[in-house]
Amino acid sequence: MQIEIEYCVPCGYLDRAVEAQKTLLSTFGQSLEGVTLKPGEKGVFTFRAGDDVIYSKPDEYDITTIVETVKARL
Repeated sequence: MQIEIEYCVPCGYLDRAVEAQKTLLSTFGQSLEGVTLKPGEKGVFTFRAGDDVIYSKPDEYDITTIVETVKARL
């Protein structure tokens, strides 16, 4: 499974996107095809697996929920 993290550049979400990327890769390793970062704007902080949005709550960033959601899809 390939995960894409789209994050708002003007909002300063790069650090949390990188943290999430590192957490997912260290937790799931080779079970994932990859975790890519995609710059965005307008408050976006969205995680996608293929065409499916699996997390999109920039104000309530919760890495535990994100990890559990990815785990359920593997």
